[in-house]
Amino acid sequence: MELKEHFTEGIFRLITETADEQELECYVVGGYVRDIFLNRPSKDIDVVVVGSGIRMAQALGRKLGKEAHVSVFKNFGTAQVKYHGTEVEFVGARKESYSHDSRKPVVEDGTLEDDQNRRDFTINALAVCLNHDRLGELVDPFGGLDDLKERTLRTPLDPDITFSDDPLRMMRCIRFATQLNFYIDDETFSALERNRERIGIISRERIADELNKILLAPIPSKGFVELDRCGLLPLIFPELVALQGVEVRNGCGHKDNFYHTLEVVDNIAKTSNDLWLRWAALLHDIGKPRTKRWEPRAGWTFHNHNYIGERMIPDLFRRMKLPMNEKMKYVQKLVGLHMRPIVIADEEVTDSAVRRLLFEAGDDIDDLMMLCEADITSKNEVRKRRFLDNFRLVRQKLKDLEERDRIRNFQPPVDGAEIMRIFNLPPCREIGTLKSAIKDAILDGIIPNEHDAAYDFMMRKADEMGLKPCL
Repeated sequence: MELKEHFTEGIFRLITETADEQELECYVVGGYVRDIFLNRPSKDIDVVVVGSGIRMAQALGRKLGKEAHVSVFKNFGTAQVKYHGTEVEFVGARKESYSHDSRKPVVEDGTLEDDQNRRDFTINALAVCLNHDRLGELVDPFGGLDDLKERTLRTPLDPDITFSDDPLRMMRCIRFATQLNFYIDDETFSALERNRERIGIISRERIADELNKILLAPIPSKGFVELDRCGLLPLIFPELVALQGVEVRNGCGHKDNFYHTLEVVDNIAKTSNDLWLRWAALLHDIGKPRTKRWEPRAGWTFHNHNYIGERMIPDLFRRMKLPMNEKMKYVQKLVGLHMRPIVIADEEVTDSAVRRLLFEAGDDIDDLMMLCEADITSKNEVRKRRFLDNFRLVRQKLKDLEERDRIRNFQPPVDGAEIMRIFNLPPCREIGTLKSAIKDAILDGIIPNEHDAAYDFMMRKADEMGLKPCL
């Protein structure tokens, strides 16, 4: 298909008509054009207008009628048109200049050439004319099409200036390389190394947004390796860098937990697109550097690294401006529990252990099992196969026990209010003791998860404690 044919129907036909009526030069630019050549779907349509982008958007809105919604952002000189689920962003062509302590540019009206000069990468500087006489004409001053064919990321102008002016572009560089599986040009990569300290002027929210996009890429490890290689990772995520390295004593070494972690994240990426499950994979061993010990009889140990990691997560999320809500609690839970299925699978799979796991994991049990299976990265195929076979047994037991005992998210069938009423007690420690005893008896399989059985068990336990019912 010729490039022109992409722009003859639908919203583009109406943009062409409006641009010619308004006597404005219009070009679709950036990701939409890039993704045509990459055969990727793209929803973001950005249009550069040589003149007023706001005037162009308002004229298009009038042509589209009542079903169109036009939003004008005068401070930024931009406008957005929404129509039947399609969003088009209009901006006037502009040139930019930067001060050293801010990524917010001073903006002036400019030409298409000025606008292309300010783009971050050559593959995002491609522009296609939308005016009728030149419809479909590609404007590619920096060889972006060749870079697409070579799968290479390069800046249009001097990369030191590009990255120093707006250091967020360094994160975007690595994010695009990860998402598209592109190679970063040598000169561009060297500029990443030279300008890495400039990342300090970028907000944590912006950095977190790019990290999320890297994590959601098909092979997230590529992005974290590149962040580490150029020196950005120690500046934005020192806890991850602390996982690096192998220490050897008496000929005994441990695995490199940084590369193990990235392998776990890639394994999860093959089975789930859930961002927060991928965060749990990235952070599952984050407590290991703080718990690493050499024990002459046992070798290297990381005792309780899961619990230490669980406690680290709120501060880490807060610093990185990630959400301090149920998403954070979900990641905490999976990090705290991720050793449990592995311990169960490495020993005899008892009903009691599986019940307790099901009770604590609740509705997140399937995600936890997925994380634990991804965590088996042993190069010993016999050991790996044994763990995965045992995980299948754990999964089957989880299913059988849930169907029989209804343990997931259960509340003890005799609650605190009923205990207080039976024994005429105010809120006190004895009530908690009885509730815990009932819960443990159900999880250990001593009694079924039923009211009458729990009531009889409670009465026996209360008698042992010297509590008498008020009949």
